[in-house]
Amino acid sequence: MAERSFAREVEDLKLGDGEIFRGEGILAITKALLQSGVSYVGGYQGSPISHLMDVLADAKDVMEELGVHFETSASEAAAAAMLSASVMYPVRGAVTWKSTAGTNVASDALSNLSSGGVTGGALIILGEDFGEGSSIMQERSHAYAMKSQMWLLDPRPNLPCIVQAVEDGFQLSEASNTPVMLQVRIRACHVHGQFVAKNNKRPAYTLKQALENPVRDVNRIVLPPANFAHEKDKLERRWPAAVEFIKQAKLNEFFGPEEGEVGVVVLGGLYNSLMRSLQQLGLADVYGNSAVPIYVMNVAYPMIDDEMVAFCAGKKAVIMIEEGAPEYIEQSLHTLLRRRDIQTKVSGKDILPLSGEYTAPVLTKALKTFFETHARPILGNQPPVPDPTPILADPKIKALAEVVPPRPAGFCTGCPERPIFAAMKLVENELGPHHVSADIGCHLFSILPPFNIGGTTMGYGLGPASASAFNVEADKRSIAVMGDGGFWHNGLATSVGNAVFNKQDGVILVVDNYYSAATGGQDILSSRAINPRRKTNNSIVDAVKGIGATWVRQIDHTYDVAKVRDTLKEALTTDEKGPKIIVASSECMLNKQRRVKPQFNKAVKDGKRMIKERFGVDEDVCTGDHACIRLSGCPSLSVKHTDDPLKDDPVASIDNSCVGCGNCGEVSEAAVLCPSFYRADIIHNPTGWDKFVARIRAGVIGWLQRRRDGSRIVFAD
Repeated sequence: MAERSFAREVEDLKLGDGEIFRGEGILAITKALLQSGVSYVGGYQGSPISHLMDVLADAKDVMEELGVHFETSASEAAAAAMLSASVMYPVRGAVTWKSTAGTNVASDALSNLSSGGVTGGALIILGEDFGEGSSIMQERSHAYAMKSQMWLLDPRPNLPCIVQAVEDGFQLSEASNTPVMLQVRIRACHVHGQFVAKNNKRPAYTLKQALENPVRDVNRIVLPPANFAHEKDKLERRWPAAVEFIKQAKLNEFFGPEEGEVGVVVLGGLYNSLMRSLQQLGLADVYGNSAVPIYVMNVAYPMIDDEMVAFCAGKKAVIMIEEGAPEYIEQSLHTLLRRRDIQTKVSGKDILPLSGEYTAPVLTKALKTFFETHARPILGNQPPVPDPTPILADPKIKALAEVVPPRPAGFCTGCPERPIFAAMKLVENELGPHHVSADIGCHLFSILPPFNIGGTTMGYGLGPASASAFNVEADKRSIAVMGDGGFWHNGLATSVGNAVFNKQDGVILVVDNYYSAATGGQDILSSRAINPRRKTNNSIVDAVKGIGATWVRQIDHTYDVAKVRDTLKEALTTDEKGPKIIVASSECMLNKQRRVKPQFNKAVKDGKRMIKERFGVDEDVCTGDHACIRLSGCPSLSVKHTDDPLKDDPVASIDNSCVGCGNCGEVSEAAVLCPSFYRADIIHNPTGWDKFVARIRAGVIGWLQRRRDGSRIVFAD
């Protein structure tokens, strides 16, 4: 069950020539693929391109009508390997994944693909996740393009440009027999706009035709001596062909006046931020008209030398705007100008930050410095650019930061993974701390407060593999945590198989929440739902036993904190050798609520008697110890002040976001904390009997409350 349905948006994919397509960037890419006559599409979900995979899955019927094959790949490597269909046959294929995290996984296939080259257009759509809000390491996709000699498109972030880049990408790939990367940043994926649609195209050459007419060319396969010829072909034929196509098709753009004392060279994806900065400096208007010459590199790699030289020649200075490090393009620009004996000065990382996202405030500060240094008159009388530093330095802000703690990312309300780590903390209190290898996924939040569990994370499905070095005789065992998504992505062979083969003695905890939850709730092999298009309900336990694991335990209700605690303790203390594998299963609460809430609300609307469980804290019983919060961290579990003069601390409280998972009560019982938690059943459409029982209960409780109030000691004023 994906995060959201795209049933309505799928209808827009049917728009024809001249009609207006409205929506966000990621949906426009889907439409562009169909307009380009793509034959097959694959990929692995991950922000910010998850919705591309989701809409393609929802558009299965539309794609089948066009003869387009789509499948959700098991990993980015599997997706990249799909593109081999375009090596020998003139079929267009596209795959997608999350920027460098996915490209790391796919690099082996990509290296082979780019070496032999392609016949049909091969497009790799990268969801770039760069900046302070990124969930991955800060690296640039640009390095992969350079290393493997694949062309990298970075279009301006508006729908017409993004759609044009998809169509141009296929043509560029075919013109140069080279796979092409299309990089779209988060803002580009979610920018809204419109473009004039074209008719969808059936593939000019189908996969069926390819299967029925097999082609084999040994010179396209990466084996000696062909692999040496590939490098020569890349540099002597494919590169010049790509450069010629880019120049003829005018993929890069020029804005502003033709002449100028200074100029700006910018990657296409940063164009919107640049224009906002120029507006603030009074050098551009809201319609995109610039007073400064701008060269927009919609093709980030390769750099087109002739275009760059023509732009820089005659100017006093130019500024190169590219995010991240190293400054690949800036270095190339310096080399190019010096070789051509052009003395135009080049600014870039000397005044721009070496790392981090280039937002409008960042660019404004750097551009102001650049223009003041090289072209002061064009700025005129400018108001001072706002500097946030004085605000952050204000004593009141500093005082606020001291009393309001930072709020780290954490598990959702009712998350079934929270009780697992509460149980781990209880075991830690009894057996002491252990080395814990973490993994990619929601469970990675356990590294942060309140659990503070986990020492390393090395990649998706690599949690147990990253504990391999600790397979030594010691008084403690290592613990490795891995999600069900990571298990099927890479973990079964690389982590569990490796542990079985090497007779590792550590503990492997597989967190099974039924979905690839962190990427939007897509189905995976072990999902419990019946999926008519895919085979689900494949057992993780059967899979690990199938490759030789013997000590395996299944927990079907992770909210049973005591059972999780006892099972984990058994795994850490048993005399049995080999990997100890615990599969802890409960449905992702976010997905469960998406599924259950509409059903529940419909039943209530239809007049059916429905019961919703809620939990609360009896503030008269609660002591204000807050141990429950330290072992839970649930967003619905908070504190509130009490009027009881005998209590110094605020008591625990559960707000209306509670989903009734019961974790807080289970933790309190397993940790032997206190009996202040209670469960309440909220009855919708109650029967007459329900109302009668409620009146009796209210009467008895009211009598007891009045009796208690009558015995209170009252202090006179």
